[in-house]
Amino acid sequence: MNEADIRGLLEAVKKGRMTAERAVERMKMLPFEDLGFAKIDHHRALRQGYPEVIFARGKTPLQVAEIVRGMLRAKSSHNILITRGDAKTFKAVRRISREARLGGQAKYHELSGAITIRRNGAVRGKGLILVITAGTSDIPVAEEALVTAEMLGNRAEALYDVGVAGLHRLLDHREKIQSARVIICAAGMEGALPSVVAGLVSAPVIAVPTSVGYGASFAGMTALLAMLNSCASNISVVNIDNGFGAGCVASCINRL
Repeated sequence: MNEADIRGLLEAVKKGRMTAERAVERMKMLPFEDLGFAKIDHHRALRQGYPEVIFARGKTPLQVAEIVRGMLRAKSSHNILITRGDAKTFKAVRRISREARLGGQAKYHELSGAITIRRNGAVRGKGLILVITAGTSDIPVAEEALVTAEMLGNRAEALYDVGVAGLHRLLDHREKIQSARVIICAAGMEGALPSVVAGLVSAPVIAVPTSVGYGASFAGMTALLAMLNSCASNISVVNIDNGFGAGCVASCINRL
């Protein structure tokens, strides 16, 4: 439930469209709903501007589906995002979303494993979030960032496979890069691309090290350390493969 939902609830009571008893029933799930195995934070959107996101890895498909059921039961208008899901989890979530009235249509983003239920298409971000990857192998992490940014109410676009091994590919899109309000840059191997991108723009660049590369890349540690040691002053760095975190931070910046 977000601020607009609560205002709508109070207005409905004020104008006689809803009884106080019904409003109390709706408010009973605030600030959280205890399912036993999970506690749904229905106040998250009110506090932070975006709702709780479900991390599917480590949860059973049934657990994820029941959390989704609880979020839909709250009758909020916000989008629902599940990260690191799979086909079985999607099947369970899709069944729940079809059962719920005005629940929205569940969609599976196979590359990133994200599952989305879009219920609100409003764009609140002030500019473009551009997601860039060094290589094609970085796309799954970048897609997670892209889907996250879109579901949090931003205009987001992607620019893939423009790494430093062929720098002319990046420079061919210089106008697009310089038009972005926030840039997310995902790279594995030696993790050099964010430094190059940051040197071309005045916008904040969120660097995402990926676990792509041969042995000495140490599953993303080399890229992480390279990004942390960047000489570009407009870079911040999230954890290895954390496309979701990058998308959230980019959305916060884009709403300022």
